[in-house]
Amino acid sequence: MTGLSSSPVVDGTPRNHGLGPRAAAVLVFGTSAAVLVVEIVALRLLAPYLGLTLETSTLVIGIALTAIAVGSWLGGRAADQVNPRRLIGPSLGLSGAVVALTPAVLRTTAQWAPELLLLIASLTILVPGALLAAVTPIVTKLRLTSLAETGTVVGRLSGVGTFGAIVGTVLTGFVLVSRLPVSGILIGLGTLLVVGSALVEWRTRGWSRTPALTLMVAVGGLATMVAPGGCDTETRYHCATVVADPDRDSGRTLVLDGVRHSYVDIDDPTFLEFKYVRAVASVVDSAFPEGEPLAAHHVGGGGLTFPRYLAAARPGTRSLVSEIDSGVLRIDHDQLGLTSQGGIHVRAEDGRLGLRRLDTASRDLVVGDAFGGVSVPWHLTTVEAMADVRRVLDEDGLYVANLIDHGRLAFARAEVATLSATFKHVSLLGEPGDIGLDPTATSEGGNLVVLASDRPVDLRATQKALDARKTGWKIATGADLTSWIGDAQLLTDDYAPVDQLLQPYSTG
Repeated sequence: MTGLSSSPVVDGTPRNHGLGPRAAAVLVFGTSAAVLVVEIVALRLLAPYLGLTLETSTLVIGIALTAIAVGSWLGGRAADQVNPRRLIGPSLGLSGAVVALTPAVLRTTAQWAPELLLLIASLTILVPGALLAAVTPIVTKLRLTSLAETGTVVGRLSGVGTFGAIVGTVLTGFVLVSRLPVSGILIGLGTLLVVGSALVEWRTRGWSRTPALTLMVAVGGLATMVAPGGCDTETRYHCATVVADPDRDSGRTLVLDGVRHSYVDIDDPTFLEFKYVRAVASVVDSAFPEGEPLAAHHVGGGGLTFPRYLAAARPGTRSLVSEIDSGVLRIDHDQLGLTSQGGIHVRAEDGRLGLRRLDTASRDLVVGDAFGGVSVPWHLTTVEAMADVRRVLDEDGLYVANLIDHGRLAFARAEVATLSATFKHVSLLGEPGDIGLDPTATSEGGNLVVLASDRPVDLRATQKALDARKTGWKIATGADLTSWIGDAQLLTDDYAPVDQLLQPYSTG
């Protein structure tokens, strides 16, 4: 950091630069980048507790923008009233300390005081964001020498700050998250900010709290080692943990962002723990001749539970899996001992793009089981996406999808309506109270399985299979299903408010 000097003022106009042009650019670039790093990483920290939904993203972005606005305003006012040289170091140092403590604070709050999570999360974004945003007007004040160059200075530093934000965004999304744990990113950023604070203070010699801030960063690093909510693996999309089943030696549960996504029996692929997986197996086993090999495509992989089941129950089955998270696939291989064998081939790709790559009428079965948190990614729910599913199925092909919804089940109704507009035959499997077959039961929501095809399926055989697997589920079809759907809207690429329809635990 070079170029810091005194800046005497006469008639309100500084005569000498208070900050060299390179140092000014570095400060504005770095602090602007840091704000975006904090914003993006905050989304990943909150996902296990709030879900990775549009609402969560909107909340974090809104708080970050508020921090930038508040920081810019207060930073400008402070720079007019206090020697600006004495403001930069404290802004960097305090923000660095808060950033380094954020992982431990958020995870501990989520574990022990979840009702305070939103407040604490807001503060961990707002405080460092505002302190970092304040640096730009402070630096601008130091760089101004006359009113004649105001436009040039402000425009240049604004451009540098925007470029820094872009670099921070790209670096975090494409590099840091895929290579470092979230806690490591924030502790590293906090360390850099405190180091920057120390360099500034060394030049200005106006502040002596750097050792205390360094201690806070160290405490943040140590606290993350004992804070609850850690991950076995942090992938690009999830906080992932593999949990052993205490009641079954070979049982493993893949937990993604705090949600049990897959149960795998390493020794027995025909053992199906989750009720919805047993329902999917019941549909497939009753719709196709016993033991007949299938050409299947799976949108979403998780622990590869159902592809493994098909490989064992129907030898010769070819299953192609589209799983967007390559980190999950590494967990499948390294921790669950699952490989692309037995006719199972996996691709790290988006499910919608994976469907487009398939030939027309090339599949007997398509299974939809892709989730971001507890929500099906919206672009996999639309009329256009279902048209692609129908295209890749042969004339006797079957589409089976896992849905999760609560409250009024508005999303599930919309998705079933969308499928009904695409396929000739649609049925819904679930708890009787959830699918309208038992008006005396309370609808609690959870997993539902929807079945769609252009040929009729023997639903009596399906119900018999559901009963044999002790699911307790029933099947809604025909007039019962039409009544259950009601006036639900179709989901399209132009209009698919999945996150708004999917309101967990809502009633009304």
